[in-house]
Amino acid sequence: MKPLVVAVLFTALLQPAAFRVRREALQLPDGTTLLYGRAVPGDYDPKHPRPLVLALHPGGTKTPSIGAQYMQSVFLPGLRDLHPIMVAPDCPTRDWSDPIAEKAVMNLMENMVSEFSIDRHRILVVGFSLGGRGTWFMESHHTDLFTAAIVMAGATDEPLERLATIPTYIIHSRDDQVVPFGQAEQRAAALERLGRPVKFEGLEGLGHFDMSGYLPALMRAGAWVADRWKR
Repeated sequence: MKPLVVAVLFTALLQPAAFRVRREALQLPDGTTLLYGRAVPGDYDPKHPRPLVLALHPGGTKTPSIGAQYMQSVFLPGLRDLHPIMVAPDCPTRDWSDPIAEKAVMNLMENMVSEFSIDRHRILVVGFSLGGRGTWFMESHHTDLFTAAIVMAGATDEPLERLATIPTYIIHSRDDQVVPFGQAEQRAAALERLGRPVKFEGLEGLGHFDMSGYLPALMRAGAWVADRWKR
C-alpha cells in the first residue's frame, strides 16, 4: 500500500501550538519497547481531569514514530477542541487487533491513566484505514475503557451486535478505492435501526489516500463526541 498523502501546509496551519508534544518509548512487561507519541495541553492541571484520546495510525510503510507523525499532522489538529491528552502508539504488529498489539495498547492506556489525571467518562479511540479497523476492534472489545469512537475509512469483521454500544461517529468517502464505501454505509444504517448511538458522514471526492481531506469531518466528529459526553 502506498503511503497516505497528507497536505502538509494545511495541517501545519492547524497545529495546536498550546500542546506539548513528545515522542516516547514504553517498556512493556514482555521486555519489548512500544514507541508512541504523546500530546499534553499546555494548561494541563492534575486538579482538572482531561479527556484521553487513543489515535491509531493507518497502514502503509512503517517508520519509527509513525504514530506520532500522524498524531501531529491529522489527529491532534482534528480533535484539538476537545483539549485532550492524546497518545498515538506505533502498531507493533501488522494489525491493531493482533493480541500482541492489543496487549501493548492496553498497557499504554493503563500507563497514561496512572500518570495523568484522566476523566474516565471521556476516553476516545480514533483511527484511519488500518487504524479505523483497529478502532472498531478496540471499541467492541474494550467497552469498559472507551466511551466514544471515531472510525475513518475503516472496515470491520466484528459482529454487528458488538458494534457501537458507545457513541460512534463513522466517516467514509464514496470514492475510497481501497476500503469500499458500501460496508460503512450499510453497517451505520443497521446500527441506527438497532438504536445504537451512531452517526454516519459520507464524504465525496476523496480517495483513500487523501487523509487530509478528512480533517473537517474529524472536527465535526469531535464536536459530536463532546456533545454526547455532556449528556
